[in-house]
Amino acid sequence: MLQEGDREAALLELKRVLDADPHNPYAFNLLGNTLWELDKLEPARDAFKAAVIISPSYLGARVSLSHVHRRLRELDDAEHEARVALTHFPKDGEAMHALGLALASRGKRVEARRSLEGFLSTNPEFEAATEVRGILEMLGLGEDDEPMDVD
Repeated sequence: MLQEGDREAALLELKRVLDADPHNPYAFNLLGNTLWELDKLEPARDAFKAAVIISPSYLGARVSLSHVHRRLRELDDAEHEARVALTHFPKDGEAMHALGLALASRGKRVEARRSLEGFLSTNPEFEAATEVRGILEMLGLGEDDEPMDVD
């Protein structure tokens, strides 16, 4: 349903799955992704948070939780979730990417640069790499403690 773009039907099915199995971290993660795509950020945050409560080392949900916190301007939480992801998976490019964006948003430009360069070292897809190279250029234009809008 999600691949076909029928998000409303997907939401109904995910509700059915979670009613039957309220401890299913994968269903909560899918619910969070669906709500994110519908730009329902607070409910998406809650779904991702449920996924990581059930499964603390669930990398995809933890990274997504970092991104949604950043979009909601909950920057301390965004940085925290990315750092937790990296404690579980220290070389994960997506976690480095999430941390770099959170740090840039907080004005921690030197640390953001280091994390985003680490992300690039994982050979990400062309589009993501191009986006991050642009962010790295922008990081060099501001003061070291100046927050940057990366959304």
